[in-house]
Amino acid sequence: MSTSSVLDSSVLILNRFYMAIRVVSVRRGFTLLYRQCAEVITLEDEQYTSYDFTSWCELSQLTSLEKQPGEDYIKAVGFDLRVPRICRLTRFDRLPVQSVRFNRKNLFARDSHRCQYCGQDKPSNQLSVDHVVPRSHGGKTTWENVVCCCLRCNSRKGGRTPSQANMNLLTTPIKPKFNPVLTQPIVDPRYECWKTFLPAAG
Repeated sequence: MSTSSVLDSSVLILNRFYMAIRVVSVRRGFTLLYRQCAEVITLEDEQYTSYDFTSWCELSQLTSLEKQPGEDYIKAVGFDLRVPRICRLTRFDRLPVQSVRFNRKNLFARDSHRCQYCGQDKPSNQLSVDHVVPRSHGGKTTWENVVCCCLRCNSRKGGRTPSQANMNLLTTPIKPKFNPVLTQPIVDPRYECWKTFLPAAG
């Protein structure tokens, strides 16, 4: 895996009370850690241990000698730096307010990978993005006007509105208040450690 793709993978952010509040990129996680705004949380011998940036660098130098499956590392000056998967904020309880990024991954997560017309669950490669009110009718690309849709229903609906196509939406699309990834089942083994803090994603 390339360094850029590792830096774009995910870190679960907890507040001071160990409540999950956000998923950020590894790049952002390292920034919080380096600025002493957060600490790394790991499970060792069935107990949670915390590390600041300096002690995490020291641990990385030791663990990089015998890398375990599922652990990612990036090249630092003179050694490999282990990628954290959980960070806990130490300076404040919440990150600065940011809106949930509108992209296919978050849209599919919001709709639980379920076609919003026929209700079938599909893998990402069999899903499409549908504008409820088509762009040809003035519809915009917003959370409130875009839904997850299987390829068959997308083709059937075409450039029509749901009422014109005689197709009903299962739910009304809304902008999520929190990152929808926090409620999705965890399938990537790198994020197994999140399950303690995300019961709904177990």
